[in-house]
Amino acid sequence: MQLTQTPHNAAHGDPGRIPPASGPVVGLGFHASFDTLRATAAAVEEAGGNGFFVSEADHDAFVMLTAAAEHTRHVTLGTAVAIAFARTPMSLAYTAHDLQRLSGGRLVLGLGTQIAPHVVKRFGMPWSRPAARMKEYVAALHAIWGSWQAGTKLSFEGDFYTHTLMPQAFSPGPLDGPVPAIWLAGVGPKMVEVAAEVADGLFLHPMTSADYRDQVMLPSVDAGRAAARRSGPFAVAAMATVATGRTDEEIAASVALTKRQIAFYASTPAYLPVLAHHGWEELHHAANEGMRRGDYLTLGELVDDVVLETFAIVGDPRQVAERLRERYQPVDQVILTMPFQDAAAQAAALEILALCRH
Repeated sequence: MQLTQTPHNAAHGDPGRIPPASGPVVGLGFHASFDTLRATAAAVEEAGGNGFFVSEADHDAFVMLTAAAEHTRHVTLGTAVAIAFARTPMSLAYTAHDLQRLSGGRLVLGLGTQIAPHVVKRFGMPWSRPAARMKEYVAALHAIWGSWQAGTKLSFEGDFYTHTLMPQAFSPGPLDGPVPAIWLAGVGPKMVEVAAEVADGLFLHPMTSADYRDQVMLPSVDAGRAAARRSGPFAVAAMATVATGRTDEEIAASVALTKRQIAFYASTPAYLPVLAHHGWEELHHAANEGMRRGDYLTLGELVDDVVLETFAIVGDPRQVAERLRERYQPVDQVILTMPFQDAAAQAAALEILALCRH
């Protein structure tokens, strides 16, 4: 199995790591129908993909990964990402612990905050100070897992979470190997520094340009690790938007959907700092207004080819594989994310994975 807790590029502050000459390892982000999940997970492993990652939108990410675990043997399994604040640390600790055991130690627990309206109005859970809450959430997970691993008394009391009761009958006991690696999703400097301080890795959102990554995010990683005096392994994983196909018609259709997806992200205030970094604040305002009017189907018209090429890789599978290596050389893990995954798109994705294996 590919090591899932590797440090980020030596050029950004960790002299202990020399990135492989062939570039980062590549896996697939799965967003398609649940009916195709098992076959796709097996196909990703067969194609040589490094990871099979699922998001959490209209399905439970852990149920999906449980199915994937039963149809794969070696590929890393990850949530990209599960919504941390929709669950208590204790409930998530049990779920991740069980999946780590079931998968033979292959889980990467990717966590994100979501935004306040979803946490409060959809999940009915509390929201406040997301960076501080996430930092404590990760500490609570480690305290719970540590109690199970060592058989010691659980005693965690924080500002947001308290876990002080763990009768022996309710402890699942230790895992044979390590507890799951935790990777946090972050865009702003505060959350990125939290990931660097307490987690094993960082997810870069698809709405992350190479310039913003190198000039803002990776320096924030270095600052967080320096502040916490951490020098051990740390992974940087990039979710890479890909518009691909095997024919001009397939690529054109993928480009249209990719532009719409980029505009949807651009409408969200969370990604305004990335756009502002490039001087594209007006795109945010126009996309945000379009979403307010309900013009989702025409949002893609706001995205020109310069913006498209900044946030996505466009081309046939061989072109995409080559450009992935160039654009994502500073990261450890690339996760292909596509605007849709019909049969043609999945075939193209598997071809990209096979090409990146060599």
